[in-house]
Amino acid sequence: MYALVDCNNFYCSCERLFNPKLEGKPIVVLSNNDGCAIARSDEAKAIGIVMGTPEFMIREQLKEHNVKIFSSNYTLYGDLSDRVMKTLASFVPRMEIYSIDEAFLDMHELQHTDLLKLAVEIRRTIRKHIGIPVTVGIAPTKTLAKMANRYAKKRYKDVGVYWAADQRLIDEMLAFTEVGDIWGIGMQYARKLTLKGFKTAMDLKSAPDDWIRQQMSVVGLRLIHELRGQASIKWEFTPPAKKNICTSRSFGKLITEYKTIAEAVTNYTALCALKLRQQNACAARLNVFLQTNPHRTQDQQYMHSVTLALEVASNITSELIKYALKGLSIIYKPGYNFMKCGVMVLDIIPQDKIQYSFFDTAERTKQRTMMQAFDKVNRVFGKDIVRFASQGFEKKYRLRAEFLSKRYSTNIDELVIIKD
Repeated sequence: MYALVDCNNFYCSCERLFNPKLEGKPIVVLSNNDGCAIARSDEAKAIGIVMGTPEFMIREQLKEHNVKIFSSNYTLYGDLSDRVMKTLASFVPRMEIYSIDEAFLDMHELQHTDLLKLAVEIRRTIRKHIGIPVTVGIAPTKTLAKMANRYAKKRYKDVGVYWAADQRLIDEMLAFTEVGDIWGIGMQYARKLTLKGFKTAMDLKSAPDDWIRQQMSVVGLRLIHELRGQASIKWEFTPPAKKNICTSRSFGKLITEYKTIAEAVTNYTALCALKLRQQNACAARLNVFLQTNPHRTQDQQYMHSVTLALEVASNITSELIKYALKGLSIIYKPGYNFMKCGVMVLDIIPQDKIQYSFFDTAERTKQRTMMQAFDKVNRVFGKDIVRFASQGFEKKYRLRAEFLSKRYSTNIDELVIIKD
């Protein structure tokens, strides 16, 4: 058996955790730059707030219903997610973290355990120790476990658990689930399947293998096997190394001057370099891109990118910054109102498989030692305590975050203050 544990309305639950007055009140969390609604409490869903709607389009609705708005606080969410995942890992031999608020648990070695009681205990422990409500779905495959989790939210919300322990319970869940709500079925396939007469997961389960392979390829066939109780999706107990890494952000306001954009590019490059070192990898190419806002028809439009090949694949921040700024100098044009820039590192290879140039004169052993010390200081004392001068301090390009809550669990200066 597998379990899928999902934190309920995770971002909203994180905000409520440190402000109990928000219990029962509608909450919306906005995306970067306070753009769109990316998380909604059940109360916000009930008044018709649609996922992904731009904030300016629902501003009056938010005011009318006194909806509490928050900017994305990824520092807080990431820390609480880490606590949830570490707690989950204590219950089972193996676990796969699927997203910031979801994890699959491998329960195959727990044959003599009452899985229903275990699921209830998982919910109780996470709520007691961390304060985040979760839902647990248990079934023979990952796809069915994901479905069981959704079914628990729809039909057994107060219990928060559904264990598809036998075929009768599995069929009950399959008959309830529409084709478009199956994990892995996108809108295009959902439309096609509905037109062919497949309304529910139960209908799809009985589809002929040859037809599924022809219409949905091997991936679709694997999905059908999962619906039939045959585990066909492999487990990733350790996340695979990334093939490309990109860091990009929209600016908090439109920016024209080169200096401010260069500071943003430098900081994004430093973040890419850090991610490379964290997976013991190096990049052989680097891409820089820059663009204006296509929705501002009154502005001149410009979008350009350039990719540069490094002489030797690297994860050294200073070296990557040099290439990134060179790329920016090539594509930058004065007089435009730029909305966004980004950096992408490409052709990522393991650090121990670098092909060095015969003419390479860089002291790479010394540079790696320096970066290890650099990362250790920042890990112990805080992000960007040590930085390169070109990263600057002003951050005029910073994302707009007018409704940002405090970093209650990671910053000692922002701890919750309890008053008598």
